[in-house]
Amino acid sequence: MATTADFKNGMCLDIDGNYFFIVEFLHVKPGKGPAFVRTKLRNVKTGRILDKTWNSGVKVEEVRIERRPYQYLYKDDMGYNFMHTETFEQVSLPGESIEGVQFLKEGDICEAMVHAASETILTCEMPTSVVLEITYTEPGIKGDTATNTLKPATVETGAEVRVPLFCEVGDKVRIDTRNGSYVERVERAKS
Repeated sequence: MATTADFKNGMCLDIDGNYFFIVEFLHVKPGKGPAFVRTKLRNVKTGRILDKTWNSGVKVEEVRIERRPYQYLYKDDMGYNFMHTETFEQVSLPGESIEGVQFLKEGDICEAMVHAASETILTCEMPTSVVLEITYTEPGIKGDTATNTLKPATVETGAEVRVPLFCEVGDKVRIDTRNGSYVERVERAKS
């Protein structure tokens, strides 16, 4: 058991049989009345954000979570199949439990949050950025780099992102998996 004084971002709590990650928290000590803690919690299964206020010193059930590396293998009708990089154990996960799943390609290493007591995988996190090749985009105009105008492009995983006008088919670009935004061009297409 932990108390509200032990709260930290990323901590996992068991509230009425559901698991929640603490996204952010704030200890508040008003001039009148007892101190309390305001939290934003993210439901592990649904991903929904919940605002909850706790009285200071309340005991909560902490869930022990381990982070383990898993490599993405393939997708089938059961879901997304991963392999633990050390034990070679294979598991199948639904797409809802993988953050940034539209940027996932074969061979990518992800970090899985595993409930230590039951050995069940709660969520799977992609790296914060990935390098993907552009498979389709409208041709840009040579020398048109002065503006911050973006155009739609399809990358090798099938996801659609917005890239600058100078990017072409075959270019490799770095994409932020948290929001799907363009970061930089890594490699120019060979002409």
